[in-house]
Amino acid sequence: MSRRLIVRRQAESDIATAARWYEEQRAGLSLRFRSALDQVLSTIERNPERFAPIYRDLRRALLRRFPYGVLFVTRSDTTIVVGVLHTSRNPTLWRARLKSES
Repeated sequence: MSRRLIVRRQAESDIATAARWYEEQRAGLSLRFRSALDQVLSTIERNPERFAPIYRDLRRALLRRFPYGVLFVTRSDTTIVVGVLHTSRNPTLWRARLKSES
């Protein structure tokens, strides 16, 4: 059973920023980034428990070929994406976002 997938505004902003950066590096690279992201989001939607919690009820799914993680929490009928962040980002950022979901 798939849960409804909600992508928070902050996560959408993360995605737009990363895609813009990749497109500036090389034309078409943002499309590859978004494709990798779509694959991960689809997997999360189908089976969020596949990904182990990394902090309390926050889970992370890593993108292939890009150093980004999709950070999300699951609720009874929804999965909420709270961030799409570079893996070298400071953990306090995603912890703060998790607090806003509690």
